[in-house]
Amino acid sequence: MRTLAKWHIWLGWLVGVPIAMWLATGLLMVSRPIEQVRGDHLRREVAQQALAIPGSALAGAEANLAEMHVTMQDGRAVAVLTGLDGSVRRVDFATGAPLPALDAAAARALVAGRIMGGDKVERVTLFPADKTPFDFRRPLAVWQVALEDGTNVYVGRDTGNIEAVRTRWWRAFDFAWGLHIMDLSEREDTSHPVLILFAAISLAGALIGCVLMFRRRKARVTAPAA
Repeated sequence: MRTLAKWHIWLGWLVGVPIAMWLATGLLMVSRPIEQVRGDHLRREVAQQALAIPGSALAGAEANLAEMHVTMQDGRAVAVLTGLDGSVRRVDFATGAPLPALDAAAARALVAGRIMGGDKVERVTLFPADKTPFDFRRPLAVWQVALEDGTNVYVGRDTGNIEAVRTRWWRAFDFAWGLHIMDLSEREDTSHPVLILFAAISLAGALIGCVLMFRRRKARVTAPAA
């Protein structure tokens, strides 16, 4: 027990300062919402304008176009259009002709061609934009292609792209992250009263522990010989 106590003291000296530093910087980081850190609260609200592309084949493809992303799919340029209302659709970039949404077979084929082990599929499930699985957490209609190794690959029904890959390790990491920030419901709130309170208590405990280590060492040095 004495040996363990000595090791505990020396390890305390070794890690005490880094622990106090981690807790102090952690308390600083959680003291303000990430939106304030990024300066989002300073941005003025501006009405979003429709994207105008005169002279293009896409000029009449989407009356309320908010955003356009061009990518190569199946050897041709495809424009993924996002409307002001959040709707998503694909069109041929050269002609502006609308392209059909992906079906289960197309989603399966895409995963098989682009993901290692993607040909070993257990099931393919369609989720609407308002009912996506928790490990996706985006308002986008997707096909969930569940692989035999526990990986979930999410393919956008209306984008034609692989939107996310969620391995078992990702889901374990996501759960650990939720515990770390004490937000298991959404796993996104890094600044809330419970987290700030426990961070402050932990920092106070670490600082007190550092002070007590100095006191214990001083007492051992000045103790009279028996």
